[in-house]
Amino acid sequence: LQYRSINHRVDSKSLWLYRWYYSRTCQWILSLTITIILALAFVEKPSSLTITSDVRYRLPAWNPPCGLTESIELLCFLVFMVDVSVKSYLIGWEEFWKNKWLMAYILTLIVSLTDWIVSLSFFCTENVRIRRILRPFFLLQNSSMMKKTLKSINSTLPEMASVVLLLAVHLSLFTMFAMLLFARTKDDQQDKEWVGYFRNLPDSLTSLLVLLTTANNPDVMIPAYSKNRAYSVFFILFTVLGNLFLMNLLTAIIYNQFRGYLLKSVQSSLFRRRLGIRAAFEVLSSLKETPANAQQSYVSIGALLQVLQKVEMDSRCKQAIMRSLKMCSCDQLSAAQFQKLFEELDKDAIKQHPPSPQYRSHFLQKMQFAFGHPYFGYLGNVVALANIVSICVVLVMDADKQPSERDDFFLGAINCFFILYYLLEMLLKILAMGLKRYLSYPSNRFDGLLTVILLILEIATFAVYGFPHPGWRPEFMGLLSLWDMVRLVNMLIVFRFLRIIPNMKFMALVVTTLLDLVKNLRAFAGILVVVFYAFAITGIMLFKGAVVPLGNTRKKCDFVALLGHFEAEIIYCLLYLPFVNLICRWAKIYFVAWWLISSVIWVNLFIALLLENFIHKWDRRCHREPLSDIEYQRTVELMFRDVLEEPTEEELMEKLHQHPHLQLCR
Repeated sequence: LQYRSINHRVDSKSLWLYRWYYSRTCQWILSLTITIILALAFVEKPSSLTITSDVRYRLPAWNPPCGLTESIELLCFLVFMVDVSVKSYLIGWEEFWKNKWLMAYILTLIVSLTDWIVSLSFFCTENVRIRRILRPFFLLQNSSMMKKTLKSINSTLPEMASVVLLLAVHLSLFTMFAMLLFARTKDDQQDKEWVGYFRNLPDSLTSLLVLLTTANNPDVMIPAYSKNRAYSVFFILFTVLGNLFLMNLLTAIIYNQFRGYLLKSVQSSLFRRRLGIRAAFEVLSSLKETPANAQQSYVSIGALLQVLQKVEMDSRCKQAIMRSLKMCSCDQLSAAQFQKLFEELDKDAIKQHPPSPQYRSHFLQKMQFAFGHPYFGYLGNVVALANIVSICVVLVMDADKQPSERDDFFLGAINCFFILYYLLEMLLKILAMGLKRYLSYPSNRFDGLLTVILLILEIATFAVYGFPHPGWRPEFMGLLSLWDMVRLVNMLIVFRFLRIIPNMKFMALVVTTLLDLVKNLRAFAGILVVVFYAFAITGIMLFKGAVVPLGNTRKKCDFVALLGHFEAEIIYCLLYLPFVNLICRWAKIYFVAWWLISSVIWVNLFIALLLENFIHKWDRRCHREPLSDIEYQRTVELMFRDVLEEPTEEELMEKLHQHPHLQLCR
């Protein structure tokens, strides 16, 4: 049911252990343990977990005593040792040596425990803790989807490397051109470009690499442009070739190589499910004596019903399967019938909305027709738009006014009017649709919840500050001032305007695509957490104490501020210069590696998945599903179900005969 591999022990004791291991309680404990060991970095020394991140103002971070976090860490290691022991036992010794992830799991635990012992022997004073960098592995190995995602990324790397190499050639050539164009001259006033950006090879490479990210554009070209406008051609050519061609070429190559990721993943998942179902058929058929001259095996419907009673699965699927079995005229099933029966698992029922109430009164029937009509919803959208426009007008008029000069009467009055309309609209929709049907639509739940919150805030405002009137500027009372209450109400009104999304089909398509990505690409997000965590821990070890509140770095940045640069440039100076200037120039490798992995590779991989998901949804929108599929919609894991290939009988049986622990009679 969960697309897991069936290559594990199948004796009764092992199956009991298997079910216990994959129970919700055990998996919850394992997930909690992984979360705890990853969260230790926030409180371990060196930690900077304070309210403010500004080194000039933050208080010293809390340093736990030696042995506290280490004790928690040891408990986590014990859980992981139980985890790897159970996994290794269940798959068997022969399969263990084939499983690289389990071997890496054991190696990671050995290195982590060794580092833990060394840490205690030094009384927690050592600066380098290797086990902290290895912690993300525990998250990685616990998810089969994350492993497959990593495998797909690994297969994409050769093609990405060719474009990255081309990008490096592009950088190198333009670096040489820049050093020749902006070479040092006798006139110091004309050498500002050389002094600031192209003094030597490392500085030149860094300047153009940062320009590739557009972070120093147009600052990097201003000195040369001030001297001669023709120098801008060099920077324009570099940006056009690098950003518009090479970076987008990288996106195209990654998409082309990675677009089959979901399809391949679903194909392998489908094969595992079909293999598991066929294995179940073989085991059930072995319970019944089959004549020697029989061409094929059969499964008793009675035996299958007994097994289904004990299986933990979705109640809708179980009821549909049992209903199909009871409607079957025969008393036994063939392999093909058995597989077809479990196709119910590949479907997800569309939620059936409750029926609208049936009114006997002719007047109520007319009201139900009027307020249940889509045009009534369109009217609500127009009113919501008018509310947004009125808020914008008031904000523009009061933008330059002092709080003492601001008259909140107009804004309070229009908010009161619109909130009353929203309440009336909600009540009329409930009258037309019925409460159960009204709440069955997510857009109505969103709309109704915000309407109730707005009503409560408006009542609280009136209770504390009275009703709106000209010159309405009462003194501060309670937790929030009147202006704070009005601003909170207006922010919720703006947020409520999102109700128009379901009425705009193309916008709804985009939003559902994003929601599907958020809900179902947890593996991708998990690897992103792994990358962030690994770079964060590495950065802590490399640059501990590099950012100081006072000193040469601060003075240099103050000089930058005096020259009239933007605040962002000052922040960039404070955050970046300490690492490069105070540690060593090799620190640039860390930041370039981070940019390559997070911005260049990872963002493009995400774009590839986004495009694939969106194109699939667009195709389905253009080619509607046949009428027979109206009751069901495909799950996200099987959204490519219509293009998948069903495994053949020979493929399934060949794989089953290779099972290390299941001995088939035929």
